[in-house]
Amino acid sequence: MSGRGPGRSPFAGRRGRAVPGDGPLARVPAVAVFAVVVIVFAAGVIIGGPVGAVLLGLLALGVAGLLAATWPRLGPRERVVRVLVLVVLVAIALGLALR
Repeated sequence: MSGRGPGRSPFAGRRGRAVPGDGPLARVPAVAVFAVVVIVFAAGVIIGGPVGAVLLGLLALGVAGLLAATWPRLGPRERVVRVLVLVVLVAIALGLALR
């Protein structure tokens, strides 16, 4: 047995504040990332149709990837908010695709 105790998550000891790492996004300014997200979202909504849906779908894939990567470190409230953002983004993309 692993010694974690019954019902303990393998990520229980890792929870806490995420610290900046050495990953590829560590060197990118947060303002630049925010600007790219806003521009891609606005372009997707303004362009609309299948092209806009693809842009928002790519944005949703990025959000899903970041959500999956940070899931073990997120608290329950943070998880709910991030999943809600992802669901709203996918709903808007589907709305554009089906329009």
